[in-house]
Amino acid sequence: MIEVTDFHKAYDRTVAVRGLSFHVKRGEVLGLIGPNGAGKTTSMRAVSGMIRPSRGELRVFGCDVVADPVAAKRQLAYVPDDPQLFGDLTVDQHLAFTASAYDVRDADEKVSGLLETFELADRRTKPARDLSRGMRQKLAICCAYLHDPSALLLDEPLTGLDPHGIRVLKRTLRERADEGAAVVISSHLLAMVEDLCTHVLILSEGESRFFGTVAELKSTFMTEDDEASLERIFFMATEKSRPAPLVTVAG
Repeated sequence: MIEVTDFHKAYDRTVAVRGLSFHVKRGEVLGLIGPNGAGKTTSMRAVSGMIRPSRGELRVFGCDVVADPVAAKRQLAYVPDDPQLFGDLTVDQHLAFTASAYDVRDADEKVSGLLETFELADRRTKPARDLSRGMRQKLAICCAYLHDPSALLLDEPLTGLDPHGIRVLKRTLRERADEGAAVVISSHLLAMVEDLCTHVLILSEGESRFFGTVAELKSTFMTEDDEASLERIFFMATEKSRPAPLVTVAG
């Protein structure tokens, strides 16, 4: 699983995240939501090992992200909101590089399957600089999937994807979770979170406002005359004039 305990990150005098704790078990899909500047990307980068926590413990399937970063990174894949690909490398070369870095067996078969799934098969020889934004996003996702990571972290993964790409991504994420991966998705598209995720973590101003299952989220914020849509709950939990209680109900 992914385990985050008392994670705190500060940049000089600016606190980005304070006292954050959550976990994602095998087969679970966590939706990480919150307004801009809430600490979502900071949290994902810390779990991925890209930035060091100011304090706290972060583990990925038993590997301490700070003390044993290489072992932790072998267990995970991170797709940032704007993947920085190598402009001169082709689609095939990106995947070959990824396969080499992670020592992927049967890489050719896996690469062919991923390129077919994400409609990149006819662009294998194109350099990344010639790909559209959506195609670059698909390539980054293919690279993330290639070594079958136990933990998947995706920051705004639907950016640039067409409707078919969105459907494929949602389906494949469900499949990965069903096969035992722990998945974290950061997104402002609340309908997608509600449709795909088993759990939700709401962040606001660097702090957790709720962590639990989707059903628990609705029951926590639901009123007698309210259908408790995720959009309505989001504003209830993050609205500054109506601060929500800090709620953690996931076991």
